[in-house]
Amino acid sequence: MAASTQKPPLNREELRDIIDLSLWAGQILLQHGAETQRVESTVHRLGTNLGCEWMDILVSPNAIVATTISGEEFRTKIRRVVGLQVDMTKVSAINRLSRRIENGELDRFGVRSELQRISQIRSHYKRWQVVLMVGLACAAFSRLFGGDAVVFGMTFVASAIATFVRQELSRRHFNMFLVVIATAFVAGLIASLPSAFEWGDDPQIALASSVLLLVPGVALINSADDIIKGHLVTGITRGISGGLVSLGIALGLSLAMEIMGVSGL
Repeated sequence: MAASTQKPPLNREELRDIIDLSLWAGQILLQHGAETQRVESTVHRLGTNLGCEWMDILVSPNAIVATTISGEEFRTKIRRVVGLQVDMTKVSAINRLSRRIENGELDRFGVRSELQRISQIRSHYKRWQVVLMVGLACAAFSRLFGGDAVVFGMTFVASAIATFVRQELSRRHFNMFLVVIATAFVAGLIASLPSAFEWGDDPQIALASSVLLLVPGVALINSADDIIKGHLVTGITRGISGGLVSLGIALGLSLAMEIMGVSGL
C-alpha cells in the first residue's frame, strides 16, 4: 500500500504565521521590482513548503491577497504594498530564501529571522558612489550618441547633480512624479548650457543623455511581462505608471529648455 502524501494539518496559529510569512516575502518582491508571476509563485512555494496544503494568491498593483488551507482550517489575509522602488538585491535574496525553504533548510522561525534580515538590507554603495557612477553612465551614453568631450563633460555634471537632487527629494518622501519632474528640470537646466552657448559639435545630445537616469525601464519591462502572462490589471497599471514617469521627464526637460531658450532635441 502506497504511503500517504497528505500533509499533517496545521492549527490556526501555525496557519496564521505561515500566511503572514508568505505575504511578507511577496510584499518585499512586489515592492522592489519583481514581476507578478514571480511574486505569485514565490508566495505559493513558501506557503506550501512550510506546511500548507494549498494557497490561492491574488496580486494587485499595490496589495497581495492570499488564502491558505490546511485540513479544515483556512486563513485569508491581505498585505498592502507601498513605496514601490527597484532593489534587485532584495529580490535575489528572497529567491535564495525560497530555494532554501524548498530544500528543507529552514522552518518558519528561521524564515522569519531571514525576512527580518532581508528587510533591513541597505545599499552596498555610498551615495557619492551612486552620483559618480550614474553621471559616468549618462556621459558614456552621450559618447555613444556621438557627443564630443564638451558634451561628455556637461552630461556628466548635469546627470550627477540631478542624481543628487533625486536622492535628496526621495529622502524627504516627496511624491514620486514630482521628484521625476524636478530631477529632469535640474538636469535639463545644466545640460542646456552647451546648446545655449553653442559649445560642442552637437550640444543637444547632452539634453537627451542627462535624463536617462530617470527612464522607467524596470516598470515598462515588468508591464510587458505581466500583460503577456495574463496579469492584465497589474501590467496595465505598471505601463501607465511608466508612461507617467516618461511624461514627467518630458515636462521637466521642456520647462528647462523654455527657461534657457533652447529649442529642439
